[in-house]
Amino acid sequence: MTLGEKIEQAVTGRPDSHVPGRVLERLAGAPERPGGQAAVLGVLHSVMAQAGLRGPVASAKFAVVRLTNDQILENATGAGAPPSTWPRKELAVDLLHKTVYAFATGAVADALAARNGPGPGRRHAARRPVRRTGVGPLPRGE
Repeated sequence: MTLGEKIEQAVTGRPDSHVPGRVLERLAGAPERPGGQAAVLGVLHSVMAQAGLRGPVASAKFAVVRLTNDQILENATGAGAPPSTWPRKELAVDLLHKTVYAFATGAVADALAARNGPGPGRRHAARRPVRRTGVGPLPRGE
């Protein structure tokens, strides 16, 4: 995401955003200075992948979580404003960068999780591969 942002900023002339750093500083009660907090949320994508939520659909779900997280924190701390008040171009750039982040994080998380096998959710789904009702949870040992 950072590489994509730097390329986009070089082309568009858009300055760095200090909102993520301000959010973290306000939450921590620290003095404000430039920085960022979004990398911490990437851990959630790893948890998703370990549970068996992998691939493009899982990354799209994570993109929504990432955007929602940012908006909750930015608006709750007063460091940002609702996206409906942003210029459309800024909104499009934000959505693009956060979607790239979600899919790049997903590729890494999926690859790492795949080393441990399919994950509990995938093992459960493999019991009855066609969508059906009445498939109970896996026994604890599986």
